[in-house]
Amino acid sequence: MAFYFRPFPQVFYDIKKNNIPLLLTDVTKRYKVRDILQQKTAIYYNYTIRDGDRPDLIAFKYYGDETLDWLIMIVNDIIDPYYDWPLNYQNFINYMKSLYGSVDGAKSTVYEYRKILSEQTTLIDGTVIPKRTVVVDQNTYNNTAANLREEIDAYEFYEEQNNAKREIKLLDERFVPDIKLEVEAIFSENFN
Repeated sequence: MAFYFRPFPQVFYDIKKNNIPLLLTDVTKRYKVRDILQQKTAIYYNYTIRDGDRPDLIAFKYYGDETLDWLIMIVNDIIDPYYDWPLNYQNFINYMKSLYGSVDGAKSTVYEYRKILSEQTTLIDGTVIPKRTVVVDQNTYNNTAANLREEIDAYEFYEEQNNAKREIKLLDERFVPDIKLEVEAIFSENFN
């Protein structure tokens, strides 16, 4: 994350209220990839984050420039690099322990009840249609047939959330120069 704020504008601000303004990065400004670009799937590649992957390492691997870590964050609407990026296995275990005292505590705590709307299926062409569920209250859960319901423990819930963060998009390298120019233009026109 060393380079994430590089394109952000800087501003003088008297943070200590001592009449000595400091030059700071204005972290309140954001850039969003235009919705029209986000809808064009042909300009993105799917990528699954593995333990040990960081935005700067992925940027170097795919773009040859670790300073483009901010681009990966922006393209995927990641605001908080600590909570929007998936935890590695050990940090995930530590997180479960901090919330529930132990992994066993998390696994023995019911987090939510779900009604199964449809099971996962695979079409003839290999397309996987994921299982569809809806969260229900305990009364609805108890009155639903056993094969159409599932109880989700806290460990499983948080693991699903963490794993969902692993699926990101990488912008095709042909579009990187255009995005860089657009970001620089937007930040410079608003703050010069």
